[in-house]
Amino acid sequence: MFSGKSEELIRRVTRSKIARIPVQVFKPAVDDRYAVSEVVSHSALKIEAIPVSDSLQLLRSIHDSTRVIGVDEGQFFDDGLVDIVDNLAATGRQVIIAGLDTDYLRRPFEPIPTLCDRAEYVTKMLAVCHRCGGPALYTQRIVQSDDLVVLGAEDAYEARCRMCYDPNEPEQPRLGIDA
Repeated sequence: MFSGKSEELIRRVTRSKIARIPVQVFKPAVDDRYAVSEVVSHSALKIEAIPVSDSLQLLRSIHDSTRVIGVDEGQFFDDGLVDIVDNLAATGRQVIIAGLDTDYLRRPFEPIPTLCDRAEYVTKMLAVCHRCGGPALYTQRIVQSDDLVVLGAEDAYEARCRMCYDPNEPEQPRLGIDA
């Protein structure tokens, strides 16, 4: 997290739009942290996006004229995304996917690792460690939860480098304010 993945997706898709190439951007419907129908980066860059519940809905939403498909938060999609992306690429379309390749326990976060294996180009982006400022490739969860996915940003996760990441660090309970 916090490495600029969504920002890079927005940049690449915007370049295609400037070139008048038909583009569509998708995001998982469960990710409504910043906006329902936009991909929004942590630095507040944004682009219109179609929220979809799964990979099949994504496929059904693609227009025949679309040449470039952007997908944000790819790790929140089902494994069907792999075959769909393969088929789209086989038709000559460009598919740009942003997503985490590992979860907060440093385990592969499918379908991103499989998509990386099949991609022509992979850009691994690193964040800045919230502890020491070094290159951060891990996501440290800082809230208590047994769920694999906890939607959040700075309040739920920190970017950590190899030295500062600690899978045994006790997570902090969320402090909520009752209205």
